[in-house]
Amino acid sequence: MTVRQEVYQSAFNPAPSLPYNLRVLDFQSAMQDVYDFFYDVNLHLHDKRLPRLDDMLRPANLSGTISDMLTESLAKHSRSLVVNAYHNGHPDLLVRGVYPDDRVKSGEEGVEIKSTRKKGGAVDTHGGRKQWMCVFVYEVDNVTEPANSRTPMTFREVYLAQVEPDDFRRNERGELGTRTSTLDRDGVAKLRRSWLYMDR
Repeated sequence: MTVRQEVYQSAFNPAPSLPYNLRVLDFQSAMQDVYDFFYDVNLHLHDKRLPRLDDMLRPANLSGTISDMLTESLAKHSRSLVVNAYHNGHPDLLVRGVYPDDRVKSGEEGVEIKSTRKKGGAVDTHGGRKQWMCVFVYEVDNVTEPANSRTPMTFREVYLAQVEPDDFRRNERGELGTRTSTLDRDGVAKLRRSWLYMDR
């Protein structure tokens, strides 16, 4: 049976430190937008006797989809942020009016959005840099049987912290791999201290 997930207001940090006029309400609304989308799509798929979106998408594709949806929705609900109009530009959300046409290949004034299934929020990036990083940790039930009884995709943790290049370690890859960076132990600890949502 398809179930509509709800964001728990009680799971938010009661005294978060948020940049750029962001509000807890912005995050709550954006997360609920994602839940509502999954519910609507999965209800349609269920009626067609097709697998849930959660089960059809590969993990990397699902993370990318969730990140893109959260970026768009946070821009819609926030008072000061817009989507970076530069394709694959950094960060994902920019402070409105800081960059020409609200587009920049690589900037600092804004928030980078990531989503992952990894508890604690350790996620790969394309380079360590000074940035506000927001990481949404979600959970997907791909094992319960029958599949119709599976729990919907659920946000478990959200972190938002300002990190520096020194907070990252470089991940060396082979000749065909893309070099990435991940927050090191101290960087992850900094991120986790700045938790915004915790539903465990």
